[in-house]
Amino acid sequence: MATKSATTKERIGRVGQRRQVVIPREIFETLCMREGDFVAFAQRGNGVLIKPKRMVDAADVLTPEEAKIVRRGEAQLKRGESITLAELHHELADARLQKRTKGNPKPSRQGSPRRAA
Repeated sequence: MATKSATTKERIGRVGQRRQVVIPREIFETLCMREGDFVAFAQRGNGVLIKPKRMVDAADVLTPEEAKIVRRGEAQLKRGESITLAELHHELADARLQKRTKGNPKPSRQGSPRRAA
């Protein structure tokens, strides 16, 4: 399916066996498209308008609370306030431990005798 230039703005292609049309490389790259992207079709007069269509999965959209957390984190990074991943894991482990002991305190094992295995 080769394309030919009719004018500087119009490109000509051929409809393939299964109604496939190749988007010319210059147009494809100008629109920042990638293989697998979706396109929308609209009939316009005696022609067809083909537009890139950005499909967004609902799971990929941040909630307002998540967006606020991200903005706060970005601001901290800009100010040079950051911690290592190890420090983050340590803080999360401490928070889980505090939550566990605050809501449902477990009895201490310090005075209990150990069982023989």
